[in-house]
Amino acid sequence: MNQQKVGQFLKELRNEKGITQAELAERLGVSNRSVSRWENGTTMPDFDLLMELAKYYDLEVGEILSGERQASENPAKSEEIMLRVAEYSNVEKAFFSKRMCIMFLMANIGIFVYMVIDLAELSYTQPYEAIINAVLGFVWGTLITGFMYSSRYIVRLKKARDRFIKPRSEQP
Repeated sequence: MNQQKVGQFLKELRNEKGITQAELAERLGVSNRSVSRWENGTTMPDFDLLMELAKYYDLEVGEILSGERQASENPAKSEEIMLRVAEYSNVEKAFFSKRMCIMFLMANIGIFVYMVIDLAELSYTQPYEAIINAVLGFVWGTLITGFMYSSRYIVRLKKARDRFIKPRSEQP
């Protein structure tokens, strides 16, 4: 999957509709900057947003992931599209897992620093008191951020799952 090609295709689709990045961003509930990053090939939209884009542009998700319109539907192409969707999903999961591992590692290092200072009974002397307060703030901030990030990701996955489960007659 070529992100630059996908980004250029998304830009062409938006221009064909005659809308600005701001208008598309408002419609999808994201920032203008997110749309710009997609079109520059810097990042990719989340899978649920990818589905919304496909619906808005009246395309298949696979066409967006391939970065071009596809004239006919045949079984080989369908299989290729499903492989692209699976690849996209795996890339998104890997990115999320990597970020969560880094956050968890940083929190553990902070806890280790706290334990070393506390066991050495230096926690009530300067400058160690300031260091231990900063480390505890860092650990709590990292854990809260990790929780919020994972919650946001889980909510998006649930929304995407609900869209797949809803019968077509119930969808707007």
